[in-house]
Amino acid sequence: MSQPYDINAFDNPLFTVDNVLFTIKEKRLMILMVKRANDPYKGRWGLPGGFVDTQLDDSIEMTALRKLKEKTNISVPYLEQLEVFSGLNRDPRGFSVTAVFYALTSHQSVSSYLETIADVQWIDIQELNSLPVAFDHKLIIKTARDRLEQKALYSMVPVYCLPELFTIGQLKSVIEIIIGKTIQRKSLIRRIEASNMFETIDQKIKSGGRLAQVYQLKENVEIAHFERNFSN
Repeated sequence: MSQPYDINAFDNPLFTVDNVLFTIKEKRLMILMVKRANDPYKGRWGLPGGFVDTQLDDSIEMTALRKLKEKTNISVPYLEQLEVFSGLNRDPRGFSVTAVFYALTSHQSVSSYLETIADVQWIDIQELNSLPVAFDHKLIIKTARDRLEQKALYSMVPVYCLPELFTIGQLKSVIEIIIGKTIQRKSLIRRIEASNMFETIDQKIKSGGRLAQVYQLKENVEIAHFERNFSN
């Protein structure tokens, strides 16, 4: 007869969820960070996340969304799972595993009411190297940024950092900020038409001395992907 499984017979790793949230403000790529008020790494900046609560969370996606709301007062339209990071030396409290999610969102005001958070801010990603960062979060952020750059080359993900109503010029600008190079306007227009993600609004706004068509996302639309990357 097989013996009943006893979970307490094993040393269980710490299991957390972390979020890497990007936005663009004033033509700069920003990342959402929280300043820790408690040890370990008190006073250092880290990603908004935390421990899975098996009484509250039906999934790690629910943990991710709950922690974002609790720690930053942010809600996002989508999250993608990035990767799982694990190791004995990630956390001074013991062997730890974190499931990481990432997303791109429009710029929003942030705040926190938790005593465990000393501050929460959107931080220019170019300033990250000079920032005291907790755990292995710099590595996680780099991994997420690399993934975001790749996604921006072959998908319409960048649209999620735009306001509800936007122009082709605005979308072109955010894509170029993310990937670090220029793209052809006609290539973007072809993708907009092929994606079937957008609808035009009976409205035009001034842009560069001319009137530009305004677009918005369709409801409940899925992110379009393409076989080829953008080219200059």
